[in-house]
Amino acid sequence: MIKSNQQIWRNNRFIGWRPNFWDFIALLLLALVLTLLAWGASQMEAPYLLGQPLPISLSVSHLPMYALRSVMRLLIAMLLSLIVTFVFGALAAKNKHAERILIPMVDVLQSVPVLGFLSITVAGFIALFPGSLLGPECAAIFAIFSAQVWNMILGFYQSLKTLPKDISEAANMLQLSSWQRFWRVEVPFAMPSLTWNMMLSMSASWFFVVACEAISVNNQTILLPGIGSYIAVAILHADKVAIVYSIITMLIVILLYDQLCFRPIVYWAEKFKYDLTLDEKTNRSWLVDLLSRTRSFTLAINYINSFFHVLLTLRFGNPYKAEKHVSRPVNKHIQVVATGAWYSILFVICTAAIILLFRFIFQQVPFNEVGGVLLLGVYTSLRVLCLIVIASLVWVPIGVWIGMNSKVLGYAQPVIQILAAFPANLIFPVVVFFIITFRLNIEIWVTPLMLLGAQWYILFNVIAGTSSIPKELHYVTQNFGISKWLWWRRFVLPAIFPFYITGAITAAGGAWNASIVAEVVGWGDTILVSHGLGAYIAECTTRGDFPRIALGIVVMCLYVLVFNRLLWQPLYNMAQKRYSIN
Repeated sequence: MIKSNQQIWRNNRFIGWRPNFWDFIALLLLALVLTLLAWGASQMEAPYLLGQPLPISLSVSHLPMYALRSVMRLLIAMLLSLIVTFVFGALAAKNKHAERILIPMVDVLQSVPVLGFLSITVAGFIALFPGSLLGPECAAIFAIFSAQVWNMILGFYQSLKTLPKDISEAANMLQLSSWQRFWRVEVPFAMPSLTWNMMLSMSASWFFVVACEAISVNNQTILLPGIGSYIAVAILHADKVAIVYSIITMLIVILLYDQLCFRPIVYWAEKFKYDLTLDEKTNRSWLVDLLSRTRSFTLAINYINSFFHVLLTLRFGNPYKAEKHVSRPVNKHIQVVATGAWYSILFVICTAAIILLFRFIFQQVPFNEVGGVLLLGVYTSLRVLCLIVIASLVWVPIGVWIGMNSKVLGYAQPVIQILAAFPANLIFPVVVFFIITFRLNIEIWVTPLMLLGAQWYILFNVIAGTSSIPKELHYVTQNFGISKWLWWRRFVLPAIFPFYITGAITAAGGAWNASIVAEVVGWGDTILVSHGLGAYIAECTTRGDFPRIALGIVVMCLYVLVFNRLLWQPLYNMAQKRYSIN
């Protein structure tokens, strides 16, 4: 019997919806992930009273639960960081007045120590959620957010500022609205760089996870269940076996979220590369392969894609016009008055905040102590400069080599994430042992610990910049037989320079932040303290000396502003004007 076309269509539609073996595998994986996340979320709202001890067990059986709690904090902070990045990064790139305020603010905030954010926010969050563990949890998440968001904002801002002219002109010709232009043009162009900065932020936040989960403020310690608290207790008890178990657990956790989260994102983001050629060695993801073999999940994903396609093509906002609109003289006067009023209000607010801050500090801190704190800042500044130079000489060539080899990039990505996520606290026992055994100068040998926390900003951004270079430019340099020195000087370094400057700025901020952890190293009862602004802030935080904490943070911000104004801002402007792809 011959079936009609309608019957064949109905049967095919039924077969398309009918789940297969891969659907059941995907469903089990999704159910497992959702169950774990739901259980972890329920634990965050457990009853808690301030001063109540939260015991951390060094038993191996508790490590999976601690790992889940830490990963949930990291993922929540990453989601918040992504939202803030889209809002403030786009605002800074599109509005010159906002740019003058937001970019220096981000430069300063990325150097504010995580302990400083904890000291300021933990009391407020505990008061906001009384009798619940959600208060300390929110404080820890906010501190992790402060370790993730700044390099993402700068990377997204840099991508929007270096948007190629041909892409911008195409968007203008199509009369895209501001909403469509943002989601269909600007975000896709920034996606490769943003993806690598997301991986970097996720890995770099592990460096501060000990400080975020083992909160020591005002002579009181709050140990939230997590790998960070587990490591802090293991270091306190000098338990080498527990340290080994925590390292193994971290490796497993990083590999899992790399395979389940970042590897599919990297594979998906490759289609947004500004490249006219196809890469035969596109990195695959087993999760993407699994979902592509399913039936029901594939149809569900197609419906979700259709929904977002409709949402992102809505015409919110007016089309961008390339021609300049000639304003009337009255409008110009109004604009000048409004701009002046805005900056006047901002000046008054900043002046009032500075006066209140100085009154808070110098009511208990003698003014002659400021000179000593400034001198400590000089010591830390020298370490930061040495760190940037060493990291650049080592990781720029390696990052270029990795970024230009797609096959190497696929294997190197999880390895780099593991290395970047490795907390420097676990290196402390080795450092303390070598410093004491060989009588090394602690003022010099704390710099490698700061390097561990900041060098990855340069590597990740160099890889992102190198992998975004169009393949046809590689082919041109090969056809002309350009020498290695000329290849580096005229092709590679100019192409990656905007990405490198972004990485160097965030690495400098990360180094200032890492100094809080690196300038005070300990193992058991042995604690070594070097001279530096980081050690000053760490010791004041442990004592709960809030005026001196504020003084240390103000001095650190002052040094960061000086470096940004004299060094990083001119280099950043040069990168945008001379070395952007246009």
